[in-house]
Amino acid sequence: MENKTFEQYLAELDNALKALENKDATLEESVANYTKGLELAKKCYEILDTNEKLVVKKMTEAGLVDFATPEE
Repeated sequence: MENKTFEQYLAELDNALKALENKDATLEESVANYTKGLELAKKCYEILDTNEKLVVKKMTEAGLVDFATPEE
């Protein structure tokens, strides 16, 4: 997959999901859209994960508490 923004991948995922809802699609088209949707969902997750790690790193460097970790 080429480098696109998160929003572009998410829009493509939305289109793949809408295509899956098409009752007139053949089995082959549905499987292709399902496979594409899985790939796009994985890419979206990777982008979110990378950016979450970046935010946590920046917060840690700034001396802020990681908002995902409850204080004791």
